[in-house]
Amino acid sequence: MGVVSQYMLRLARKRWRIRAFRKRRELRAVVDHTPQIASNHILLFSTLRNERVRLPYFLRYYRSLGVNHFLIVDNDSDDGSREYLAAQPDVSLWTTKHSYKRARFGVDWLNWLQAKYAHGHWSLIVDPDEFFVYPFCDTRPLRALTDWLDASSIKSFSAMLLDMYPKGPFDVVPYQEGQDPFEVAPYFDSGNYVIQRNRKYGNLWIQGGPRMRMFFQDLPERAPALNKIPLVKWDRDYAYVSSTHMLLPRGLNQVYDEWGGEKASGCLLHAKFLDTFAHKAEEEMERRQHYANSHEYRAYRAGISTQPDLWCKWSEKYINWRQLEILGLMSKGNWA
Repeated sequence: MGVVSQYMLRLARKRWRIRAFRKRRELRAVVDHTPQIASNHILLFSTLRNERVRLPYFLRYYRSLGVNHFLIVDNDSDDGSREYLAAQPDVSLWTTKHSYKRARFGVDWLNWLQAKYAHGHWSLIVDPDEFFVYPFCDTRPLRALTDWLDASSIKSFSAMLLDMYPKGPFDVVPYQEGQDPFEVAPYFDSGNYVIQRNRKYGNLWIQGGPRMRMFFQDLPERAPALNKIPLVKWDRDYAYVSSTHMLLPRGLNQVYDEWGGEKASGCLLHAKFLDTFAHKAEEEMERRQHYANSHEYRAYRAGISTQPDLWCKWSEKYINWRQLEILGLMSKGNWA
């Protein structure tokens, strides 16, 4: 990358940080437990709206991994999400009625909170329907992974978004509050993924899976991106550019080995396709707060009308992280 390109990326990073600083005015603290945060705590950041039914399992899952504190922005929920989160002793909560779209789909809000509270901390940035799986996660806490990353001088860790789905229409088996969503939606595509390199930011761009083959078969290039960098040893000078797909400085996006080896990586199990999906798609279409005038949700609404079944003869039922490594969807790299 040339000197001019490097300079332009530094300017872009400065612009995103200034933008986040300005957007801080849109956030109102509901409950602030951040004085409890210790220097070695692992933090989780998330933005959500109307996810009450998902929250009990979401919090339990990440607490069991070893997350010490949750910093969450509630975008004007009216289903009890805000009240539920405000009652949690390890959750600091902010609320806003401002536009999710104009905050770059929540990125500005979280960039500000991370700059203020996450400096020097390992930080996990996920949505309420994303569940982080990493090598040895069944026997080792998240702290073991971050300790190894620190010892290896690695500042960021990638995870591919893996769409999970049921066998049959989404609404056949209702999801119950507090339930493991992968009891309802245990299947995933083991292949059917396309990978290319984003030369500007240096990250990999991954598309494919059930959403591309079911909802974007006519325009596969418009299918959602599946590459994520959700775990970062945060510095106040960092900034996410687009969701957790890429961030600056550019070197944080180079989470893969260019010389034929394998770097350690994980997966984010994506519990999007539950019986709540149709209602969520309708709500987001009405709000029109998502990327590219909500083209993704327009595709979902059109597909839902046919009662789609994402399961096919190539679908795999999730067992554990070792299965995902065998299939080449994640890797333990040289972490033994």
